[in-house]
Amino acid sequence: MPLVSMKEMLQKAKEENYGVGQFNVNGLSWVHAILDAAQQEEAPVIVAASDRLIDFLGGYRTVAAMVSVLVEEKKIQVPVALHLDHGKTVENCLRAIDAGFTSVMFDGSHGPIEDNIRDTKKVTAYAATKGVSVEAEVGTVGGMEDGLIGGIQYADPNECKRIVEETGIDALAAALGSVHGRYVGEPKLGFSEMEVISGMVGIPLVLHGASGIPRHQLQRAIQLGHAKVNINTECVTTWSHQLRKTLAADTETTEPRTILTPAREAIRETVRSKIREFGSSGKALSLKTK
Repeated sequence: MPLVSMKEMLQKAKEENYGVGQFNVNGLSWVHAILDAAQQEEAPVIVAASDRLIDFLGGYRTVAAMVSVLVEEKKIQVPVALHLDHGKTVENCLRAIDAGFTSVMFDGSHGPIEDNIRDTKKVTAYAATKGVSVEAEVGTVGGMEDGLIGGIQYADPNECKRIVEETGIDALAAALGSVHGRYVGEPKLGFSEMEVISGMVGIPLVLHGASGIPRHQLQRAIQLGHAKVNINTECVTTWSHQLRKTLAADTETTEPRTILTPAREAIRETVRSKIREFGSSGKALSLKTK
């Protein structure tokens, strides 16, 4: 089936209190693994490419072609959205849309809220003409993001309400204690703030930096409106561990397929595990027949 926006899948997930996984692409193996896992779990899925990796991956058009063609070749029957993660500029978001991305995130969270709203409106206005969904961010997710290390800055509820009302976004990433990369100790999410913001904005929330958050905290966040849950670190960690294990077991092999296939399978199993954890297994059928 063709790529879709994430709007409908997130609205349904919010209504039924489960999460749709966003899994980031770091190469062709990730696309195979994510699509195979979603098909096996009969789950809607969001395949994402971080804006900072677009050049490494070959450009917006290459990423869009890679995902859309594999969906066709593999005869994937579950809803798949192709999302630009942390779009750095308005222009980059528009380029991604023109290339075939069905969803984009404009990340204006590091500047003043007025600038964030102004630029997000430019993205939503163009995206609306193409049937593309848009995510925005308020506050700052800590840890490593786009090559920079930053601290956590909680989202202001009033700013969250403003950006939703003034831009018409489909999903909001409100920074509430999560971080990109690995956690030191157990994460401490702001659940009371989360409940307030979810009630004020009324649209699906997005949990960035979800890798490493304990199951009970993830499920609480989903119950409080997080319909989209972003995973990257867990997949790259399991991939790298398996790659090292394969190379250590056979130091003589130079066959790429022998080296890379177990690592791809490790990603797939991680994605399947997270899909089950988020409660989205089996949810593709109801989306397709709606």
